[in-house]
Amino acid sequence: FLMIRRPPRSTLDRSSAASDVYKRQVKNLFRRPLIREDIFTDFMSFTKYKIEGDERPDQVAYNVYGDEDLDWVVLLANNIINVRDEWPMSQGDFNNYLSEKYGDTGGADLIKHYETIQIKDSKGKIFVPKGKIVDSTFKATFLDSGTNQLVEVSPIQGISYRTYEERLQDDKRNINILESRFLSYVIDEVETLLDYEPSSEYINPKLKRGSNPNLG
Repeated sequence: FLMIRRPPRSTLDRSSAASDVYKRQVKNLFRRPLIREDIFTDFMSFTKYKIEGDERPDQVAYNVYGDEDLDWVVLLANNIINVRDEWPMSQGDFNNYLSEKYGDTGGADLIKHYETIQIKDSKGKIFVPKGKIVDSTFKATFLDSGTNQLVEVSPIQGISYRTYEERLQDDKRNINILESRFLSYVIDEVETLLDYEPSSEYINPKLKRGSNPNLG
């Protein structure tokens, strides 16, 4: 935390400076610890978790650790800084986002691009993989090894802007959860890293003085 001090309203009235001090404890958003590299890079330190519905970080922390105040551990384990942009939106926020970006007249349901669907021959050999972006006229021709016949297909499907945006959100739902056995260690280490060192602004390990000239 920082203790913010407001400067005097008028630099001309020096005598009132002492009585015009305004203090407030605020979080220091510029201090951000990291999980130690050997833990962060060890896949055995984490388990996979899929965010369901409108789950928030604090709800995930409660479900996993039984403590909603450990939401910062969930975010730290996934290197998430901006929750608004890096965490999946709630359904209401997502609907509003689509309306703002694509309008309310069906723009989100227009085709963004075309993708291939998987095509196999009669023996199960894949000739057209799934998910390759192609144009609307794409066709594929192959020799079926089971029937020895030449086959021509148009294996495409249109992907709307809505589906595209839903996929982006779904990608954010797959997160890593720090294993409980490492939890106390990480908490102790982070608390130590965040302690302030003695200085002219030092009050205690969790608090130091600061000033904001924009307050007044």
